[in-house]
Amino acid sequence: MALFDLPLDQLERYLPEVGEPADFDAFWHASLATAGGCPPLLAVEPEPTDLELVETWDVTFPGFGGDPVRAWYSRPAGVAGPLPAVVEYLGYGRGRGLPHERLTWAAAGYAHLLMDSRGQGDQYGTGGDTPDPHGTVPGGLGPMTRGVLDPREYYYRRLITDAVRAVEAVRALPGVDPARVAVLGNSQGGGLALAVAGLVPDLVAVAASVPFLCHIQRAIDITDAAPYGEIVSYLSVHREAEEAVRRTLSYVDAVTFARRAVAPAQFAVGLRDTTCPPSTVFAAYNHYGDANGRQERPERTIHVYSFNNHEGGDAVHTRRQLSWLRERFESGSRT
Repeated sequence: MALFDLPLDQLERYLPEVGEPADFDAFWHASLATAGGCPPLLAVEPEPTDLELVETWDVTFPGFGGDPVRAWYSRPAGVAGPLPAVVEYLGYGRGRGLPHERLTWAAAGYAHLLMDSRGQGDQYGTGGDTPDPHGTVPGGLGPMTRGVLDPREYYYRRLITDAVRAVEAVRALPGVDPARVAVLGNSQGGGLALAVAGLVPDLVAVAASVPFLCHIQRAIDITDAAPYGEIVSYLSVHREAEEAVRRTLSYVDAVTFARRAVAPAQFAVGLRDTTCPPSTVFAAYNHYGDANGRQERPERTIHVYSFNNHEGGDAVHTRRQLSWLRERFESGSRT
């Protein structure tokens, strides 16, 4: 794919106005309260894996509305805690799969919670284990358009609430240092990490690679690639629904969450990325922390991969994440 978005020098200065609902904070306060009164964990069961250096548990925690959400909890075998924890969110269409598929963070010496994405897991990978019992409201077949006519019924209201509850769950797990928790993810997972950064004020770090859900209004105007293309397809049929759809999307835009964040952040962007266009990523990066109520904005950095599409920096960027995150955790241990 050739370069198609703004030139890099303009991307570095790109600060668009992203429409923010007047009741945004109240909406999310009410959304997170749907699981109020639930314990942070519902079940923690050992998971046999035949791995000698990593041990894993099958975790269930209450997400939106108290719905059970599954996750894998992995950590280096035989290592006494409490350990720093990494909460990882998945890309669009992927489920948590099998526990031996993602070993990077446990191998690095951290406690690792991999959250399943409710109602996803059928597009690639090895499946998921968390149903979405609220998926009968009007909307398209894919998560991106499920319940999109009403922010209260929208799929991402539930998934973002799950993502916040995953942080509460990991802090309650044995062997975890609750004061040293980071969140991260690629694509949809990166968008969720930014959303959590705007809703949870005491994270040690946030790593968002080629994040989805950023500056959504622009994304649906400049790319037909999925998942944003699902919105385009939906509106091509439901021609009078544009105002309602754009209003719903404004409640889940990761730029608005990112503006409220206080934790150090690391971003990655591919300049040829048609799935999550570079201007949408830079919108979140350039706005990061600018409305968090603090005198100083948080530390943030972005790695630009000029010749890459949605894969971004791939394993090269993972190596950068490992180094950066270790520095953040070591800094957090001294505060």
